[in-house]
Amino acid sequence: MRQPRQPLIDALRGFALLGVFLVNLRFYSLDALLDEAAQQALPSAALDHALRTGMGWLVDMKAVTIFSLLFGMGFAMQMEMRPGVVPHLRRMGALALIGMLHGTVLWWGDILLTYALVGLLLPLFRHLGNRGLVLAGLVFALFLPPLLSPWMREWVMTLAPRAQMYGNAFDALSSGTLWQAWWQNLVLGGWVRLTNWALLLFVLGRFLLGYWAGRRGLLQRPEHHLPLLCGLCVGGAVVGLMFLCIEAAAPTMKAQWPLLREGVPGYLLRVSYRVAPLALGIAIACGFALLYLRPWAERGLRVLVPAGRMTLSNYLLQSVVCVPLFAGFGAGIGPSQGLWPVLLVAAILFPLQLWLSAWWLQRYYFGPAEWLWRSLSDGQRLPMRRA
Repeated sequence: MRQPRQPLIDALRGFALLGVFLVNLRFYSLDALLDEAAQQALPSAALDHALRTGMGWLVDMKAVTIFSLLFGMGFAMQMEMRPGVVPHLRRMGALALIGMLHGTVLWWGDILLTYALVGLLLPLFRHLGNRGLVLAGLVFALFLPPLLSPWMREWVMTLAPRAQMYGNAFDALSSGTLWQAWWQNLVLGGWVRLTNWALLLFVLGRFLLGYWAGRRGLLQRPEHHLPLLCGLCVGGAVVGLMFLCIEAAAPTMKAQWPLLREGVPGYLLRVSYRVAPLALGIAIACGFALLYLRPWAERGLRVLVPAGRMTLSNYLLQSVVCVPLFAGFGAGIGPSQGLWPVLLVAAILFPLQLWLSAWWLQRYYFGPAEWLWRSLSDGQRLPMRRA
């Protein structure tokens, strides 16, 4: 039985896709692999700094937060339609296969494999009540990573330093051959997953919070949850902005009060760094839902629905286009011109994806990658073309 579509959720997923694309473009373009001195030497250094700062405040980690919440919500909806654990495990296995191919052949920054591996854990939490899901989500997202970081930091220090790994990857991707780029995909992708171990907990916490929201029908039936959505939107924005200010003031605070560097005060300060991305991501998602309920806004936002229904295909297509566009084995644009080419690519490619998604779904039931994922999950070739 095919799951009924939820236009609001699809539109929000398309909105999050744009945010993730903007974040990934800094890595596609190799700008994120440059050290600070190289970034300052670029002719557009002032503009680039402003763009990075704005992205850090408005987009970074917030878009991934929304994506992760929606993934957990999708799990809740899948469990309603197909309550067995085995179908979910097959879906995660198929997604892991797609992620491994994407991370090896196209781009080392793949997130699909991480989503698949963390997604395998979700059935373990299906017997928790709603309060248990929220509590577990907050523990994994906020409190557990800072608790483990002092011990994990010692282990991470035994691995190659970031400057060395990013420098090797930049050389291979900016001027190397296709084979060298593939090798760096393997090497850098593995190194990132080891050093960024907290990403697993980041994702799991958001999956569980999205699972809770899916159980409640928060976005499936938003008109029934208007007070809760308003409270989460306003409260998340206030809390997020407050903790952003705390993070910005943290260096000065630690200089004035050395106790904040260690012990319980240091732990609580590290926890505070993780609050803003989660709170603002929730606030943006709830604000989007409230806005979508307005007929005048829905007419404009529904343009995102087809892209949201083909998120996996669009995510992979962004790598297919952008990796050879910026890498040395392709067009070789690289980061030498600063971030303005990144904005230009986003301004051209994403509207094209919106149009292409609408055109495709008029003719086919699924996006090509979604069709492959579902066919692998079900173990049969599903019909694709509309009659």
